[in-house]
Amino acid sequence: MEVTISVNHVNKFYGENHIVKNLDLQVYKGEFLTLLGPSGCGKTTTLRMIAGFEQPTDGEILLNNENIADKPPYKRDVNTVFQSYALFPHMTVRENVGYGLKMKKVPKNEIAERVDEVLRLVQMENFSDRKPRQLSGGQQQRVAIGRAIINNPRVLLLDEPLGALDLKLRKQMQFELKHLQQRLGITFIYVTHDQEEALTMSDRICVMNNGNIEQIDVPHVIYNEPKTRFVADFIGETNLLEGQVVAEGQERILLLEGERVALSNFNEALVTDDVHVSIRPEHITISQQRTSDTILEGVVSEKIFVGTAHKVVVRLLSGKEIKVLTSAQVENEFEDGSNVYLSWKKERVSILAN
Repeated sequence: MEVTISVNHVNKFYGENHIVKNLDLQVYKGEFLTLLGPSGCGKTTTLRMIAGFEQPTDGEILLNNENIADKPPYKRDVNTVFQSYALFPHMTVRENVGYGLKMKKVPKNEIAERVDEVLRLVQMENFSDRKPRQLSGGQQQRVAIGRAIINNPRVLLLDEPLGALDLKLRKQMQFELKHLQQRLGITFIYVTHDQEEALTMSDRICVMNNGNIEQIDVPHVIYNEPKTRFVADFIGETNLLEGQVVAEGQERILLLEGERVALSNFNEALVTDDVHVSIRPEHITISQQRTSDTILEGVVSEKIFVGTAHKVVVRLLSGKEIKVLTSAQVENEFEDGSNVYLSWKKERVSILAN
């Protein structure tokens, strides 16, 4: 695949604070890459360095193999959409979208044609004469994106652009943004701390923590095969347990809560390693009867209705609590204090690096 952006050995210090640490990242042409992580992890600083609003302390940033680390923002073939949208309040939608072309002294008839095309793309052609204050949050966001893409940038940078929207509109705009990116074919680099947003929209997710990349991969691998405790705990909900890996002939066995658990062949855990494992609540089967597949047993300590399912909290014999997500059709099952038995498929266990 063709690499559009390459971040090579980039560090960023603010005084003595090491914000981004020896970062290496490649972004492919036409992909939707999300930088995901908690506040202060370095994701927005990374985006701002690509945009040119911050300079790396050292390292290089390449756009199509050209080092742009020392170029000012207006000389980079990238545009940025911020959470605030930063629209001109005294201008109409049409004037906002065409402003960049006007500053470049593009002929008026060409500006009109390109603005019309962009307004159709972002589905704002019927609002071209309105001012920003007459638009909803979602409409303002579309205008901001239209203004950013009219110059046909190679890369569009988006810094939490949905953060100011209510939940329902935010979910709607997630799909609209993804579909727009697919129609345009422009490389998107998107910053968010919202895990669901990242899983919904991205071709790949780069999970950042404390200035480092913890894991970068496609969404289903990030969710189902986390490599570290941070990724497992940050992405969705999971159960983190401690165990040990031992060898039995050619097989590896996980000792977990006093039980012997088979591991999938793909697992690379070393024999005798003390390890942490991640098991998603929805991957655990809960039963009122012991079966041949039973791995752990415990007592129900709590049951919570969460709309489409019930979350059952089970206290194991060791005292450790484990969460199970099960069908909403269990209103009268798994009452507090009842004995239950847990099982899962061995491929659902992720051995974590640290």
